Amino acid sequence: MYWQRLLETRERLPAVPALDDWYAALLAQLGKGVSPFELALLGGRLAATPGLAFLAGYQGALRALWPSAPWSLGALCVTENKTVRPADMHTRLDGLTLHGRKDFVTAAEAADWLLVAARTEMNGGAPQLALCVAYSGAPGVRIEPLPALPLMPDIGHARLHLDGAQCERLAGDGWDAYVKPFRTLEDLHVLSAIGAWLYGIGQEHGWPQELRLRLLGVLSGCAEVARQSATAPASHLLLAGVFAQFGALKAELTAAFAAGPLELAALWQRDCNLLEIARGPRAKRLENALAALALA
Repeated sequence: MYWQRLLETRERLPAVPALDDWYAALLAQLGKGVSPFELALLGGRLAATPGLAFLAGYQGALRALWPSAPWSLGALCVTENKTVRPADMHTRLDGLTLHGRKDFVTAAEAADWLLVAARTEMNGGAPQLALCVAYSGAPGVRIEPLPALPLMPDIGHARLHLDGAQCERLAGDGWDAYVKPFRTLEDLHVLSAIGAWLYGIGQEHGWPQELRLRLLGVLSGCAEVARQSATAPASHLLLAGVFAQFGALKAELTAAFAAGPLELAALWQRDCNLLEIARGPRAKRLENALAALALA
């Protein structure tokens, strides 16, 4: 049972420069039979940094999105010109060939496989997306590394160039079946991973038991949301409730880090806002969920 494993874990995997090497070591520790939620939860507990915990949560979300995904490191490629709106995308699928560019792909340099959102509609038609699988290093696939960001500098980002790259097309509508639900899946699995990382820090540094119990409460809430459909309004409401629980711990977490090693406090200070990146879209999903459930 993964809860027992979380509570009994005492070590962390050492951070290494190559993300694919760290991820391979994580899978060797966990085994390849873990669920997406277990991958996020236990990967976060074993991570040495918030960035590596994020990576574990991100990979868990990808597998929740695409259960048949290979066990190697993957990445979702959607953003173009700082937007994910289908109408603003220029990457196109022609038969089983991809042409275009994605401007901001997390962990692209280390990824073995790439999920690419591409336009498929005929000229003049309403924007339609497909989600396709391309492979790093294949003809027509080029990764352009981007400078490290101040937030999670240990997790690289890159620009993806596609010039006649061969691909496989996944079944279903690219937006409704994949891109849209991934926002919820990523929020859930990254929160789970970061919560588990924090719980481990609390174990190691003797944080107050009440704070550690509250973190376990957040994680148990995440586990329940992981059992629900990522597109259901009730799921968005439940996820918002878990984020509210976590947000209420901010002052306690700040105090706990301030009482511990300076380098650890600096690490959290650097990366603590990673969960704030998607606050706007989460708020919009909550608003829509409340309206759909007649709770507004």
